Amino acid sequence: MPSDFADRPLHKLCLFDVDGTLTIPRQAATPELLELLKEVRKKAVIGFVGGSDLAKISEQLVPDGKGNVVDNFDYGFAENGLTAYKMGKPLLSHSFIKQVGEEPYKKLCNFILHYIADLDIPIKRGTFIEFRNGMINVSPIGRNCSVAERNEYEVYDKAHGIRPAMVKALQEKFPDYGLTYSIGGQISFDVFPTGWDKTYCLNLVADEHFDEIHFFGDKTFKGGNDYEIYNDPRTIGHSVNSPADTMRILREIFSL
Repeated sequence: MPSDFADRPLHKLCLFDVDGTLTIPRQAATPELLELLKEVRKKAVIGFVGGSDLAKISEQLVPDGKGNVVDNFDYGFAENGLTAYKMGKPLLSHSFIKQVGEEPYKKLCNFILHYIADLDIPIKRGTFIEFRNGMINVSPIGRNCSVAERNEYEVYDKAHGIRPAMVKALQEKFPDYGLTYSIGGQISFDVFPTGWDKTYCLNLVADEHFDEIHFFGDKTFKGGNDYEIYNDPRTIGHSVNSPADTMRILREIFSL
């Protein structure tokens, strides 16, 4: 079967986490990085794989609002690939709520909200649970915090282990739910059915039989939301600490 990417000199795929890899968390990608991705795309196939929904990823990767993010990448995987695009066209998607069930989800939701209500942290804002197609995102401070509050909370969380403790409590309370809890970004963690981590997207690119699949991510430690795909035998993992680090490695790999 002929490849959809026969025009590329290299039959390689580069997959990128978004926050901390292509952008500063929840901020826009720089023109320099976006220009470099265009150059990489002339040689190989590129895709993003983020935990956020497509609207949030679009805000970051199409900062001027002109054009469609799924047209700027060969593959687009939002919510770890549960919302997926290839060459601008949607692939099959799956639903967290259908997988878990309304009643079990309600119990999970109630426990999370009670837990956060009892948390004594410096500030709380709003949207403590964000419901997405393929997962839920849980934030002790609330996703409505400002960038400054987000940065301050990240420091506080690292010092006090708020998110790891909350994940442990959920694992103990709901051991039979078949859920994975993955800490990512600065203020939150994702909850999704086991197996629906970022490796999910690898099944959606298997038909292309790439010679190499390179994955770039910053949360590659155990418990981080890049850990599984970074360590997957199907990928060549690159652990980065900033968009600048990502750019450096891309220039080395593709001689740009």
